[in-house]
Amino acid sequence: MNVPLWVAAPVVVIAALAAQADVRTRRIPNHLTLPAIGIALLSHWILRGPQGLADSATAMAIVGCALLPGWLMRWMGAGDVKLVAALGAWLGMPLAVVMLLLSLVAGGVCSLVLAARRRVLVRALHGAAALGTMALAQGGRPGGSATVATTGIRFPFALAVLAGAAGALMWPA
Repeated sequence: MNVPLWVAAPVVVIAALAAQADVRTRRIPNHLTLPAIGIALLSHWILRGPQGLADSATAMAIVGCALLPGWLMRWMGAGDVKLVAALGAWLGMPLAVVMLLLSLVAGGVCSLVLAARRRVLVRALHGAAALGTMALAQGGRPGGSATVATTGIRFPFALAVLAGAAGALMWPA
């Protein structure tokens, strides 16, 4: 592990508590994510100075903003975005981005497995292709009135974030 214990321990605890809450209630509580963000920023400032605070805030903003389109399109909840932002604040750069990418990969794998188990994999792949085509046609700009049929399958994304956080903690330096 290439992360100090004062970073790794909160990341594991926060991700595990969020996953447990998400599995049970399909919600990630603000009383977990918001203090996690504040304590991460404060800890990095106290232990690493202004540069630590800047690194923590930058990581939080980058990974949090990266998930905003998913929240706006209602593919995920706001708790997922806040959880990733909180863990990003703890991990700092570049591990926050590693955590985000690993979380998205884990989420994609979960989606494929669930779609296959529920026999809607072909429809899910067609929907993903349609979304990609729309995004390319719009040149990455939001908007448009077209809708894409989805499978309606939901799963607790905090489980994927837990996997992504664990992978980031083990990521080679």
